[in-house]
Amino acid sequence: MPDEKLIHDLIVDNLRQKLAREYKEISINSAGNPDLVLANHGLVLANVEVETDNSITHERADMWKTLSQPGIKLILMVPKNAKAKVTELLWQKGIMDKVSVGSYEIVINMP
Repeated sequence: MPDEKLIHDLIVDNLRQKLAREYKEISINSAGNPDLVLANHGLVLANVEVETDNSITHERADMWKTLSQPGIKLILMVPKNAKAKVTELLWQKGIMDKVSVGSYEIVINMP
């Protein structure tokens, strides 16, 4: 879906800008997973994966399990309304304790 790709890329870019103060080396991986690799002084500290409503599946949760490596934090950014679903998938895969879940919401207020 082109709209979901646009939202995904917007969130990735926004995160890159916000995290630039804390991490000196941020790599955007547009062709694969994870979406962002956060590092300082050559040491990878965290991987960030941005999901959209349609990308949250059991198969995707298997990929999260692969990304949740010892010593490297995995941060999932998911739509606010999908946070409970993601939490359930993480419990099912046995990796809830290894993953941090953040959420995003796009709000447009009209006058």
